[in-house]
Amino acid sequence: MNRIKVVLDEKGIKQMWLANKLGKSFSIVNAYVCNRRQPSLELLFEIAELLQVDPQRTNCCKDQWPKN
Repeated sequence: MNRIKVVLDEKGIKQMWLANKLGKSFSIVNAYVCNRRQPSLELLFEIAELLQVDPQRTNCCKDQWPKN
């Protein structure tokens, strides 16, 4: 499971913006956001960089985030 949708919502960023930045189709990004499909670890790091968040914030659960 990933938390891409939560981070996008928190930052007010649209899925289409992310799709354009990644060079992916909207339907692929939507599948990631809705957890129907999981991005590769490499892509997850790229998404985190684009969203300017720690990569752990885009993956797993809030209670597993770094305590910093």
